[in-house]
Order: sequence, then C-alpha cells, then structure tokens
Amino acid sequence: METLPSDWLSLLILTFVLGMKHGFDADHLATIDGLTRYNTCSRPGLARYCGTLFSLGHGAVVMAIALGVSAIAGQWTVPEWFAVLGSVISIAFLVALGSLNLAAVLRAGPDEMVLPLGLKGRLLGKLRHVSHPALVALVGALFALSFDTLSQAAFFALTATQFGGWQHALLLALLFMLGMLLTDGINGLWIARLIARADQVALVASRVMGLVVSGISLLVAAFGAAKLLSPGIDAWSDGKELIFGFALVAIIAASFVVAVRLTRRPAVA
Repeated sequence: METLPSDWLSLLILTFVLGMKHGFDADHLATIDGLTRYNTCSRPGLARYCGTLFSLGHGAVVMAIALGVSAIAGQWTVPEWFAVLGSVISIAFLVALGSLNLAAVLRAGPDEMVLPLGLKGRLLGKLRHVSHPALVALVGALFALSFDTLSQAAFFALTATQFGGWQHALLLALLFMLGMLLTDGINGLWIARLIARADQVALVASRVMGLVVSGISLLVAAFGAAKLLSPGIDAWSDGKELIFGFALVAIIAASFVVAVRLTRRPAVA
C-alpha cells in the first residue's frame, strides 16, 4: 500500500483489484460462511445475500474513513514508521490466517466440509448469529474497524489528495467497495450452494478454496517479508503493483471457478 501508483488510471484499476482481493480475506470468508449457515434454514432468501450485505456495511466504513482522512490530509503528514508498522502487522495476520486455514483443511475428516477461519471472526463469533439485513450490514461495518482496513482507507485518501480533494478519495473508496462487493457477493452465493449440496463434490470444493486461501495468505506474507528485508526485492517489485494484484485475483478466481464447477457436477448415488 505504501507504493501505490502515481498514475490516476492505474490507481483506479489497482484500487478495484485490491477491493476484490480484500473480499477474499479469510475473515470475510469465515464470517460470511457463518452468517449464511445461520440463516439457511430460517431465512434462505437472506442467506444468499449475506455476502453482499456484509460487503456494503464494510464498504460504508471505508468510504467514511477515506472522507475523514482526506479532510485532514492537508494538516497531517504520515510518519515514515506508519508504513513499516502496517506491513509488519499485515504479515503477522496473513501468517496466522494462512496457518489456521491450512490446519483446518488438514484436520477436516473425509466426510467433513472445510470451514474457513478468521481471526476477527473467532473473537466476535456471536456476531455471525444475526438474521436481519441491517444487522448483517452492521457486522460488516464492525469488521472494517481493524488496522488493516483503516490503514488501506487512509492510504487511499492520502494518495487521492495528490490528484484533488475529497471527491477523488470518495471515488477510490467506492471502487474498493465495488471490488469487495463483487467477490463477497459471489462468495455468499457459493457458500449457500455448498450448504444446499453437502455431498462429496461439495466437500472437495470446500477443500480447494481452503487450500487456496491458506496458500495465498502465506505467499503474500512471505513476499511482504522479503520486501521488508531485501531492498533489492523491494526495488524490483516497485511499479508492478497492478501485475501482482491481477495475478492474485486471477489465481483466487480460477480456484473459485473450479470449486463452483465441482458443485455443479451431479451427485454420485
């Protein structure tokens, strides 16, 4: 995030891609999974849209933070240590999330569906037991009150001030939310499909996504650590933000497509 592109069009595209990537965050997957499962029996119509509602609440907080930071951007300079601290915390969270989800895949029995795990979801587990659209959106808003989300919104706003005022910050935050809305919304629909099937194919599909989420988390953490420790790698990666962003989203999307295709296969009698 500390090396966002200086070109406005590239920044717009990258922000949307980062929003899509953020939607695949393990905490998002775990919480949407819990909300969907809780509402499947009593409110199946709501269950299919838990991912969309969660993302709308999450994105509303991002936009509010971006507007607030852009308003004070002219009176405050980001300290140099802020980017380093943000990177260290993000790496630690990614390692923890990747390890938890890898352990969940390895621990699941052959007849058990792999459930995604997240740190905030484990701390605030009861929040996943709500059955009103406004409350689902509120859960998404509460999950945005974390260092990683706050820092991303702040960096968007501060970068946008180089191109103009609060309107630019709002546009970046909106694009981030749209990217997140796309992946979270699809994820909610996919989880509802998995729950409806609960057969052998669905079990395999859940393992595919579990392995990809854990693998991507650990890979991004390793790359972030390499950039911090090696100036050469940091210099090499400079200017390649869009390539990395598209590559990560493409890998996750490809695994998602494979998992969805698996759930569409007819169940074996």
